[in-house]
Amino acid sequence: MHGKQIVSLLTLIAFMGVPQAPAFAKSFFHPFSLLEKKEKFNVPKTYNNPQLQGSTRIDTVNSEASVSWRQFFSDPYLVSLIETALANNQEFNTAIQDIEIAANEVRARQAQYLPKVDMGLGASYIRPSENTPEGVLDNITERGFYRYPDFNLNLGPSLTWEVDIWRRLRNAKESARLRMVAQYEVRNFLISRLVTEIARNYYELMALDNSLKILDENISIQEAAFKKMELLKHYAKANQLAVNRFEAQLNKTKSQRFGTLQSIVEKENRLKFLTGIYRDAPIPRNSDQFMTMPVDELQTGVPAQLLENRADIRQAEAAIKAAKLDLKSVKKELYPNLTITAGTGYSGFSPALLFQSPQSLLWNATGGFTMPLINRRAIIARVQIANAVQTQAILKYEQTLLQAYTDVLVQQANIKNMQQAFEKKKREVVLLDEAIVIANNLFKYAKATYIEVLLTQEEKLLAERDLVEVKMNLVGSRVSLYRALGGGWR
Repeated sequence: MHGKQIVSLLTLIAFMGVPQAPAFAKSFFHPFSLLEKKEKFNVPKTYNNPQLQGSTRIDTVNSEASVSWRQFFSDPYLVSLIETALANNQEFNTAIQDIEIAANEVRARQAQYLPKVDMGLGASYIRPSENTPEGVLDNITERGFYRYPDFNLNLGPSLTWEVDIWRRLRNAKESARLRMVAQYEVRNFLISRLVTEIARNYYELMALDNSLKILDENISIQEAAFKKMELLKHYAKANQLAVNRFEAQLNKTKSQRFGTLQSIVEKENRLKFLTGIYRDAPIPRNSDQFMTMPVDELQTGVPAQLLENRADIRQAEAAIKAAKLDLKSVKKELYPNLTITAGTGYSGFSPALLFQSPQSLLWNATGGFTMPLINRRAIIARVQIANAVQTQAILKYEQTLLQAYTDVLVQQANIKNMQQAFEKKKREVVLLDEAIVIANNLFKYAKATYIEVLLTQEEKLLAERDLVEVKMNLVGSRVSLYRALGGGWR
C-alpha cells in the first residue's frame, strides 16, 4: 500500500506540472525579451537631378556606376597608374589577406559541427596499494594460478560529435561566411577609393602643370614690362617707385612659381605612394589637354541602385545578416546540448596479445544531454552583447545609406555650380586680356598710370589660376560623383 501511495503522488505531481511546462520552458530558455531593430530604406526614391547648362535630360534609370573604370577613364597614362596601384598598393593587398583570413575562419566554423575522430595510442601501469580492495584482491590472486595484470596497452580511434540540433554551430558558420562576403565588399570599396583617389590626384597634377605654365607666361610678360619701365626711367619718363613696383610684382610671381613646383613634387610623390612602387622618373601625363577636357553629365539612376552598386552599403548589409545569425547562435547556448562519443580499437596487457582478435577488440558508445542550469549570467550577457552588436550594424547600415545619398546630391550640385563658375571665369579671363591691351595703350599715351597696368596684370594672373582651379574642381567632382554612385570597383 505504501508503494501505491508513492506512485499516486508522483502521478499527481506530474499531471499538475504539465500545464505549467510551456510557461516554464519559455521563461527558462527565453529569460528576457529582446527588442529587435529592423533596418529601413531611409532616403527618398529619386534624386533631385540638376542639369548642366545646355544639356538635355538624360536617362534616370541607368546608373553610371555600372560602367567599368577602364571605360570611364580614357587617359592611357591614368589607366596605367591605376593598374600599377591595383597590383602593388599595400593597403589593397592587406585587404586581400583579410579575405583569406575570413575564408579560413569559415572553414574552421564548418569543422566544428562535423564529427571529430582521433587516433590514440596509450599505455598504463597501475600498482594499487595493499590496503585497498584492489590491492587485497591482488594479494589473494597472486597465491593462485593467476593475478590481475598491472600493465595495459590501448590502440584505436575515438569519435566525438556535438550534434547541432538547434543549428547553433551552423548559424555560427553562416555568420562567418557572411563576414567573408563583407570582406570582399571591403576589397571592392578599397578598389573604388583607390581608383578615384589616383584619378583626382592625377587631374590635380595636370592642373598644377597648367598653373605653372600660366605663371611662366606671366613672368615673361612681367619681365618685359619691368625692363620697359627701367628704360622709361633711364629717359626720365618714369621714376624709381614705378620700377620698384614692377620688380616687386615680378618677384611675387616667381615666388608663386616655386610654391607651385613644390606642390607638383608633392602630388607626384603621392601618386607614386598610391601605386605602391617608387620610380625616379616623373609621372607621365597629358597636361595640355586638361583645360579642354569635356565634363559630361553622369547618369545617376535612382537611390535604390546604391544598394547594388555601393560596396560599403553591401558590406553593411552583410554585417547585419552576420550579426543576426550571431544572436541566434548565442541564444541557443541556453538550450540542451547533445554530445555523442564512441571509440573502438585494441586493448591488452601484453604487446603480444594486443592484436588478437576478437579477444583484444573493444568498443564503446555514449550519448548525453547537457545544459546550463545555474549561473547562466555569462550566456545571458553574451546574448545582450550580440543584440547590441546587431543594433549597431543596423544603425551603421542606415548611416552608410544616408551618407551615400548625400554624397550624390553634393557632387551633383558641385558639378552644376562649377560648370557655371567655369563659364563666368572664362569670360573674366577674356575681358582681362582685353583690359591689359587697353591699359598698355593708355599708359603709352599717358592716359593711364603704371598702377593700373600693374593691377590689370595681377588680376589677369589671379583669374587664370582661378580658372584652372575651377576646372580642377569640376573634373574632380565628376570623379567623386562616379565614386558616390558606387563606381570604380568593376
